[in-house]
Amino acid sequence: MMEFSLWKNLKKRLRRKRRPMWMLGCTLLGLFAGALYPPYAGNVSAAAAETPEKGGLIRSLEQLNKPVSVKLHRVYLCGNELKPLGRMTGNQVARLHRAHPDWRAQLDIGQSTVLFEQQVDDLSEHCKANAYFGVDKDGNLTLYDGAPKKEKVVRTFFQLDVRYMESSLPQDKLDELAGGIRVSDIDEYNSVLSTYSDYAIEKNEKVMTPAYQP
Repeated sequence: MMEFSLWKNLKKRLRRKRRPMWMLGCTLLGLFAGALYPPYAGNVSAAAAETPEKGGLIRSLEQLNKPVSVKLHRVYLCGNELKPLGRMTGNQVARLHRAHPDWRAQLDIGQSTVLFEQQVDDLSEHCKANAYFGVDKDGNLTLYDGAPKKEKVVRTFFQLDVRYMESSLPQDKLDELAGGIRVSDIDEYNSVLSTYSDYAIEKNEKVMTPAYQP
């Protein structure tokens, strides 16, 4: 069997006529409601959460004279989930906001809704069942929803030095990356990032910062 060459495969992809990758990425972004978010730096402390803007929002919630519909949008490193929390009085929502100072809140008085957003340093259940790491046509380490050949891009990380990889890694490792590396939890996710950060063309402090520290 002829050995697989990442470099040759990338050149073939560049010559192929198809929809631009950014269109595919944007399609998935619509499904994920903005899954391609910037890296999250960690939870906001309770002290940092006590801003004038947040205090004003809590006062507005406490002054509501009718129940509102409350939803929680969990934004993961890969994927997101929208969970209805039911209808609550303004005081109940204010207490919930105080209990979770790291949640961002948006009040829509006209629609009688409150949307909380929580940043989660983990993979969503959907991503745990479908996420793959691979390399795109430009040589970037990329996270996909499903096998890389489907080109459903979730997130792009850094450009790989493909020729250096081919001279440094065994063939089975190159074949594995080309076909897609399945990740089903945060430890596997961090392990792949750590391994291939050694082959990033431009290294900086943000290239490999573990997404989660137990």
